[in-house]
Amino acid sequence: MLRLTALFITTLMPFIALSAPNLPREDREPEAKTGFEQKTTVSGNKYMVVAANPYAAKAGQAILAKGGSAIDAAVAIQAVLTLVEPQSSGIGGGAFLMHFDKAKNQLITYDGRETAPSAATSSLFLDAKTGQAVPWIKAVVGGRSVGVPGVVAAMNKAHQQHGILSWAELFEPAIQLSQQGFIVSPRLEKLLSKKFNPGVHQIAGTKDYFFPNGEALKAGSLKKNPQLAAFYQRLAKEGAKAFYHGDNAEKIAHTVQNSAIAPGVLTVSDINQYQAKTREAVCAPYHQYKICSMGPPSSGGVAVLQILKLLEHKNIGQYQPNAKEALHYFTQASRLAFADRDVFLADPDFNSIDVTQLLTPEYLNTRSKLIKERDMGLAVAGDPAIKLAKVTDDAYELPSTSHFSIVDAQGNAVSMTTSIEMAFGSTLMVNGYLLNNQLTDFALSPEKNGQPLINRVEPNKRPRSSMSPVIVFNQDGSLRLIIGSPGGSRIINYVAHTMIAVLDWQLPVQEAINLAKITNRNKVTTLEKDTELAELSEWFSEKGHTVRVADLNSGLHAIELIDGQLLGGADPRREGVALSEMSH
Repeated sequence: MLRLTALFITTLMPFIALSAPNLPREDREPEAKTGFEQKTTVSGNKYMVVAANPYAAKAGQAILAKGGSAIDAAVAIQAVLTLVEPQSSGIGGGAFLMHFDKAKNQLITYDGRETAPSAATSSLFLDAKTGQAVPWIKAVVGGRSVGVPGVVAAMNKAHQQHGILSWAELFEPAIQLSQQGFIVSPRLEKLLSKKFNPGVHQIAGTKDYFFPNGEALKAGSLKKNPQLAAFYQRLAKEGAKAFYHGDNAEKIAHTVQNSAIAPGVLTVSDINQYQAKTREAVCAPYHQYKICSMGPPSSGGVAVLQILKLLEHKNIGQYQPNAKEALHYFTQASRLAFADRDVFLADPDFNSIDVTQLLTPEYLNTRSKLIKERDMGLAVAGDPAIKLAKVTDDAYELPSTSHFSIVDAQGNAVSMTTSIEMAFGSTLMVNGYLLNNQLTDFALSPEKNGQPLINRVEPNKRPRSSMSPVIVFNQDGSLRLIIGSPGGSRIINYVAHTMIAVLDWQLPVQEAINLAKITNRNKVTTLEKDTELAELSEWFSEKGHTVRVADLNSGLHAIELIDGQLLGGADPRREGVALSEMSH
């Protein structure tokens, strides 16, 4: 058994404050930073894991040290994250998992995205009196926003194909931590004290867990979760069926249907019938590399590839890292990608759109000509060979998510992004874990200007996501980079920008992650507060940009492979770490 409780709070970064509460909803960042210390690259020769919390990274490292596969480590990491980083991800949420099998030279992507209840209708988030979409804060809390969790099914499907250690063995670190307790991080304490998600204070069982004796959990204190330990013991023994059938499924449905806030329509049958899916990765060449990511229902993969391909002809590598001219082009490519994303991307099982049309050279060459020396303003979707009304939606994508990257001793790799959506999800709790509020990633309004929205709520449908796990290959097919990030819809910018830093500017992966961040989601250009980029506000304004300086809360976790050596990087804006066989 692992002695993980000895890992003290000093390994965690100083916490991270919330943005001002009077900002528009889409710019409120519940995990934004107020300053951070640089981290240094971690090296390895055999295996590497980079995860969002030291406990989780330690669990993954221990599994790999025992000869476990990258998938084995992923299961152990997610089990621990559910306990120690409950605000960001967990078994009550969903995930996109990419796995590269080196021996077979095979890339498989697993879709563990949540599904809407079979009784859900397009009016799920409409006010019964006005017929208009409810305010976002009323949409996210309670049973109505909960989709069938998919992460356990996705991990189980991947483990059946690529696991080495037994399923039960992978839960041992999380069971021990749940029983013996973990040290609460400053980040968890701050998120609770800032009251970003009102449901944490309003849902009785959740309030009791996070506010024992009426006070928020304190950083440095020991927190146990015997309910989660007991459920993990059943899950370890019985397999994924313990999640989707029997007592756990009944508790999820009962909790959702009887929520004190916005009760939902999720049923036991919905949970019983959930299936994780394998999907075709979306891939495109970029310089001498092949870049692959998740296809729909992720919008992230296509958008990241579009940004890179739109910039390819600009020869971004000629510029110094974060040169203002290069970043201007980056924001324009991002505008164009987000314009397409908002119109063309949703659950592929509910439409017949061929997303490869968004990545053809002809289409991208036409779009790239729109990138000029001044800000283009609001971009509109292009005209690929897709017949669809061009209407954007009002989905909410909030930045409480987690990403981890893994390479095992056999050279297999995992890039996995996992989420329960908003900080603390729906705030409903079952068997010691939180349930997601991912249904708010659907368009809350079913139509716009009389046209149905492609990402509207429909029974058993998966909401669109911005999660963007990526694996990059060299020309010879060998691994080059495994990367991803949390951050809501800003994930797309965080991942694309950091990939440019590694592949074009040739920065070591940790330096690339450390770079000051810039985002544009076809709205304002946001420059990271308290960095050198913030000083360029006037320059961007003169280029026509509407500029905001704000905290940006990327949580990039990446592994770079150079000449057989593994180089791991963890985002200094959060508490994650990189560990290899050389780490102690």
